[in-house]
Amino acid sequence: MNTAILLSGGTGSRLGGEIPKQYIEVCGRPVIAYCLKRLCDSAHIDRIQIVAAKSWQAYIGEQLKQYDRNGKFHGFSVPGENRQMSIYHALVDIREDAADTDYVFIHDAARPLLSDRQVEDCITAAEKHEGAMPVLPMKDTVYESDDGVSVARLLERTKIFAGQAPEVFLYGKYYAANRRLLPDHILAINGSTEPAVLAGMDIAMIPGDEGNFKITTQTDLERFLEIASAWI
Repeated sequence: MNTAILLSGGTGSRLGGEIPKQYIEVCGRPVIAYCLKRLCDSAHIDRIQIVAAKSWQAYIGEQLKQYDRNGKFHGFSVPGENRQMSIYHALVDIREDAADTDYVFIHDAARPLLSDRQVEDCITAAEKHEGAMPVLPMKDTVYESDDGVSVARLLERTKIFAGQAPEVFLYGKYYAANRRLLPDHILAINGSTEPAVLAGMDIAMIPGDEGNFKITTQTDLERFLEIASAWI
């Protein structure tokens, strides 16, 4: 069983505006609808758990009426203090219906250009390990600074990768990895894979997709609008 956890609890503060970025309409439908449709249509996803503020759950429910033709929606989870706590809330909420040998597929609603190929590749890779994440190689020379003012050392960029979503994990081990970080350490976690790495889980890296970018700034939103407009 593969359960997708779709994170839609962010406020989109860096983008500005009153509406969180994942609910901004682009070409007649909200940003969240693009990846939501992909997950609903995917043969590799069995259930969907959505993390969203209660004030937006009814709105998402209307989107589900349009796209969730196979009844994959499992339920809503409330956002946490940070992204990782939001994930943990969802892990807890699906626990009654999830086996330790199931997989959880974690994606951001603000990454609308999720492809079916990426879904399949992540899950296929995870099944041979204890998890998987898409990564992009570093194109620029990478430096490390101890004080943020001057260069301390040059890093070997062939060993440095930028992580993307979606990320897939063996449910039982990933749930336990997150529980071990409670109550405070989990609040310092920045990436979904970090708890898995700290727990010593075997996480495969697969090629990322530069087109699967996260909408964070106005420039990102304009880029997505241009892409979406070309589909119509």
